[in-house]
Amino acid sequence: IQDVEIKYRHRHLDLISDVDSRKVFITRGKIIKAIKKFLDDRGFMEVETPVLQPMYGGAAAHPFTTHHRALDMKLYMKISPELYLKRLIVGGFEKVYEIGKNFRNEGIDRSHNPEFTMLEFYEAYTDYNYQMKQFEEMVSQVCVEITGATKVVYQDKEIEFKAPWRRLTVMDGIKQYAEIDPQDDAALDAYLKKNSDKPLKLDQLSRGEKQMKVFEIAAEPHLWQPTFVMDHPVEISPLTKIHRDNSKLVERFEPFAACMEIGNSYSELNDPEEQRLRLKEQESKRGTDEEAHPMDEDFLHAIETGMPPTGGVGLGIERIVMILTNCPSIRDIIFFPTMKIK
Repeated sequence: IQDVEIKYRHRHLDLISDVDSRKVFITRGKIIKAIKKFLDDRGFMEVETPVLQPMYGGAAAHPFTTHHRALDMKLYMKISPELYLKRLIVGGFEKVYEIGKNFRNEGIDRSHNPEFTMLEFYEAYTDYNYQMKQFEEMVSQVCVEITGATKVVYQDKEIEFKAPWRRLTVMDGIKQYAEIDPQDDAALDAYLKKNSDKPLKLDQLSRGEKQMKVFEIAAEPHLWQPTFVMDHPVEISPLTKIHRDNSKLVERFEPFAACMEIGNSYSELNDPEEQRLRLKEQESKRGTDEEAHPMDEDFLHAIETGMPPTGGVGLGIERIVMILTNCPSIRDIIFFPTMKIK
């Protein structure tokens, strides 16, 4: 079948007629199995968290909403398992992970689908530096198990997953690729006015938000080889611990490969007073920022009970499957991608 509309809408026809398509989905299953083995061998416990939640959180995203008739209450479909997995850390399960569906009511393109599979794992008494090493070890090990080497070819270009990966701070990325001072508000505004493909209300954006938009435009298109983008502005990371050397930054990294963000990680914020202040600040933005994090008193109760220092990591399963199977679109590696009804 050559018509991609038919391939995606009638996957059964694709699978019975295309051996290579079948192999892609077989490989997807092997990748998930290899990731689970990596974590299981290190003492992690696989858990499940609710898909229907009374309060969404753990990411900046638009949720899907529904209504429970018996309880007469509004519920949200999970955008992230983060806040529930942290509750388990508080409860004494010090190494937990979940591989499951997340749902975000957002756009669709070659690397985004409204429902997608995410790995998230949390490990007490670690931080983002420790998790950086563990993440690159996990991905490189899975790569070898699936392809036989740490080097793969994706869309006719090589990617080398062998550790150690490049480390790049957000501020250094802005300096290198945008060639401006990330602390210069006028320079940030001028860059965004010139290079953004959509109009921005710059007067409503904090400096940190502007910095990240400049980084996305200037730096991300250059991040083909595996790179840890580190040390993000505090304004965009309400669940992350303040950087130990700079109070304007947080201890966070986003791994990139093939110019795609493939994950996210924090030294998790476990100070209950600071967490409450951060969520209050997010709540104050909800009139102008629809993706601002809501206040969640139940989650705050868990943090107030006592959460140890923790490193948390997310990995987008579809993104890594795309790279390891050399598929250009997320629709090629999801059995039944979301399609507009004809």
